[in-house]
Order: sequence, then C-alpha cells, then structure tokens
Amino acid sequence: MKKTLFVALAALSLGIAGPSLAAGDKARGKQLSATCAACHGGDGNSFNPEWPKLAGQHASYIVKQLADFKEGRRKNATMAPMAAPLSAQDREDLAAYFASQATKPGTADEKLVERGRLIYMGGVPADGVPACAACHGPDGAGNPAAKFPKLASQHAKYVEIQLKDFRSGKRANDAGRMMRNAVAKMSDADIKAVAQYIQGLKP
Repeated sequence: MKKTLFVALAALSLGIAGPSLAAGDKARGKQLSATCAACHGGDGNSFNPEWPKLAGQHASYIVKQLADFKEGRRKNATMAPMAAPLSAQDREDLAAYFASQATKPGTADEKLVERGRLIYMGGVPADGVPACAACHGPDGAGNPAAKFPKLASQHAKYVEIQLKDFRSGKRANDAGRMMRNAVAKMSDADIKAVAQYIQGLKP
C-alpha cells in the first residue's frame, strides 16, 4: 500500500500522472462543427434566438458545457445525444474553432435597456440579486479561467430561457449553485430586461 502510494505521488510530481490533451485544433474543430452548423450556424452565430451563439465564446466554457451534456450534469434532449460521442479531444477542438470565430453583434429593445443596465451593473440589492457584471464583467466578456461565459451579444431569448431554467432548478450545472442563487429572486420582467441589455452589449 505504501509503495503504491509512493509511486503514485512520484508520478504526479514528475507530471506523468496520465496522458494530457493536446491544445485545441481549430482546423479539426471546423471539420467536426459540420454537425453543429444546422443549429448553431457554420461560424457559430445561430439564426434561431433560442439557440446560443457559440462564436467567440470562451473555449473553456464550451468544453465544460459539452462535457456536462455528455455526462448528464446539464440536461437537454437535443444536446445530450450530440455530445455523447465526443471525446475529450473532440471537445477541445470544437471549442477552439468556435472561440476563434467573430460574434455577430446584437441589438437591444431600447425600452428595456436602462432597466437591464441597472440590474446588470448593480443588481437588485433590495431583493438580494447580485450584479451580473461582478462575474461576467461590465462589458460581458466573462472570465475564461473561471469558466464564466462571455455574454455580450448573446441572443436575448436564449439568455431568458437559461436564467429561468436556473431559477426553477431545471438547469443545475452551475458550480456552487452560483447562478441558481443569483437569479432566485429575479422576476420575469427583470430577466427580460437584463437579457435585452446583454443582447445589445458589443462583442
């Protein structure tokens, strides 16, 4: 037992604990993305507002979501079978391709922008709703190291759906319940306004 533990620790200290993934290959990712194009567009800018834009999204976030779909941590009847055959390297390659694409800018409903901006930048303190900008950045750029997604110019309808799913608990693949706690007391009107503001942020 002691000898086995010693060997394992030695392997870790030498960086030989197991095979590591190659960096994402954009060219191979583009080939693999042919299957994704029907819903997400060839360049990752989906035409249906209920489906997310992947173009310009952080590779680390895409990799995590594909793994979560495959392993059942994120539930979706369409994405689960799509992600099931993907290897870890496939996920890295797809993510590298989509991350390299340019996000097409969106436009916001001017009637909702100001309310959305106030919530995004400052939250709703009276209801215990935190500012979106605290994690996703004031410009919606996200945080790739923390796997917080880029939000700028994401479809408002998709954002609405995801926020409501977090609020209801239908979506639960957020580390430490961060998103479920953040949106727990957001009203439908709050969600709609902040989603419109996000859609209008320039990528």
